[in-house]
Amino acid sequence: MGGGESVPVTLTADDAHDAVVTPLPEGGWEVRTTGGDPYVFSLPLDPPPDPLRHIVLAFEVFCPAGTDSFQVFFAPGISEGRSVKGVGLGVSEGWTTHTVDLGACPEYRAPVQQLRLDFGNQPGKTVQLRHIQLRTPTARERELVQRREQRRAAEARLDEDLGRYLGAEYPCTLTRIEVGREEIRIALEPGPETLRGAFLCEAPLWQNVTDAGSFADTIALADGGARVVVPRYRAEDGRLHDRLLSKWVLARPTDSGWRLLSHARYADDDGIEARADLPVPRPPTRKGIGGFGVDRHDHGSDADALGIGYVTVNVVLSFMQPGPGPQNMPFEYCGRTYHVHQPTIERYDRTLRFCAERGIVVSAILLIPKASGFGGGLGRIFMHPDCDPKGIYSMANVTGPEGLEYYAAALNFLAERYSRPDGACGRIHHWIVHNEVDAGWVWTNAGPKSLRLYMDLYHKSMRAVHLIARSFDSHAKAFASLTHHWTWAYDPKFFGSKEVLQELARFSTAEGDFDWGIAYHPYPESLRNPRCWEDRKVDFTFDTPLITFKNIEVLAAWVELPAMRYRGRVRRTVHLSEQGPNSPDYGEDSLRDQAACMAYAWQKLRGLDAIEAFQYHNWIDNRGEGGLRIGLRKFPGEEFGAAPKPIWFLYQKLDTPEEDEACAFAKKVIGIRDWAEVRHRGEIR
Repeated sequence: MGGGESVPVTLTADDAHDAVVTPLPEGGWEVRTTGGDPYVFSLPLDPPPDPLRHIVLAFEVFCPAGTDSFQVFFAPGISEGRSVKGVGLGVSEGWTTHTVDLGACPEYRAPVQQLRLDFGNQPGKTVQLRHIQLRTPTARERELVQRREQRRAAEARLDEDLGRYLGAEYPCTLTRIEVGREEIRIALEPGPETLRGAFLCEAPLWQNVTDAGSFADTIALADGGARVVVPRYRAEDGRLHDRLLSKWVLARPTDSGWRLLSHARYADDDGIEARADLPVPRPPTRKGIGGFGVDRHDHGSDADALGIGYVTVNVVLSFMQPGPGPQNMPFEYCGRTYHVHQPTIERYDRTLRFCAERGIVVSAILLIPKASGFGGGLGRIFMHPDCDPKGIYSMANVTGPEGLEYYAAALNFLAERYSRPDGACGRIHHWIVHNEVDAGWVWTNAGPKSLRLYMDLYHKSMRAVHLIARSFDSHAKAFASLTHHWTWAYDPKFFGSKEVLQELARFSTAEGDFDWGIAYHPYPESLRNPRCWEDRKVDFTFDTPLITFKNIEVLAAWVELPAMRYRGRVRRTVHLSEQGPNSPDYGEDSLRDQAACMAYAWQKLRGLDAIEAFQYHNWIDNRGEGGLRIGLRKFPGEEFGAAPKPIWFLYQKLDTPEEDEACAFAKKVIGIRDWAEVRHRGEIR
């Protein structure tokens, strides 16, 4: 995370107040708050910081519950005037970077020998920190500050324009768009306004029609014209553009630009001519595994032993390479040659062939690293230009032609390879677009954005995935990935998953609805506490703060609402694509509670037909998850050897004749006599 020479910061347990400080085995510290004024000190800084250069306090943090504030005091002479206070440490379920600009405080110019870190005003928080340092700002941080200042007014204007556009009623309508192998057929409904002087305009996916000074193509329309046919591919600057990735809009030129006569529209789901009508698998169970890979642990034997029907597979787009190389494989897209890292692709092949042989449904989770995760200069092309270093992954760069071109090439490579009629490389059935986009600041970062601007980007990314996947497999589906924070967004940079879905539906409906699904993560309220039946931030209304296992019925009811249905008729597909109860340690009580939570969740799903799949995460305890032990197996390595936990044996028996007997123990743990007691039968208000 460095920006040149830095000063390391080491915490000490001495003089800690309302907090317990414990060193972490892998380096770093865990701070547990025990009262209303928790703070800890650093050891004396050596060397002393240069107040003109080392103005950034930076560290990595893992904090599943967040804190209400975070304050840095300078010693000696601790006072409010010699401090910097900001928003709390955000909810982070992975190691994320947090920075504080100390240079904003004039008192930082005075000699600083120690730091005091204050972790808000709430007891019961667990915060892990590592790689704490004082440093100079990085070039990327300076660039982002300058870029934000330059774009502030333009983004505010675009946000207002998009709001008006989405809510507008236009006189004309594009009613259907079909995409064949060689041509695109567009049907329109003029409405009461004549089309004399109107044009059918092509806008590439990256372009916003609300501020279009020009379009990629314009076609004059005759009065009464109700159908237009155009070639599928358009040549531009010596390259081919696949107009599958374009939207079309009716507009009339004016002295100041264009006046829209319709909403823009993308190709219809059932109007895209797919390469093949691949079979739709119907696994006999909802049981799945998240983050699956045959090279990970036991070469996939758990999939057989557990009777798995669904998996998610992380597909990181850094498999794209900047050019030829001894391990790079070329492929063609729209008349241009691209390259992929062959060993990585072969690893995906092994996993996907393994799943195909067993009829397992695969959902690929598409992840875009920050620029440093790519080879050559590809990172700057794939990463969203406003992506903040604090995020773990980036939003797709769908802001211009180059970013979209490379993104589309990567998607086309995956869809073409993993939707082959012969299944030679295996198959990807569904596509989860990025990760936990309501917590996008951490998992799908596009810099500070309003909900509408953020969802404009995410909708475009989902459209690109959906359109390309459907051109190879008529049953492929794009899924939106969401946390369990339904209306309560703890971090001010996050959104509630409910409002994300509502905004996605607005974009989707305005520009031609498509059959997207929901990949939800209904973890317990606290990721550390498996006793989800004790969750308190839940209720059985559509305004519940959280949707966890305890009130999962709310999500099942939500997708039945007409406003959320595909084209108002078809229920959206729901996968619970990432969730697992924690075992706080490997003691008998913790392992029992973890297994009881799984039994509870499974029994809650009985009768909820809207939920198609349950992909358990994490398959194996991961030491990189801040002390969480949410796996079916213990930590790998000599000490624990990835040994199966009691929850592994329970999971094995779900959806088998042994299920009732295996789950029976959990009733006593939960405090019930019959599973009917945990299922909500009343109205969801």
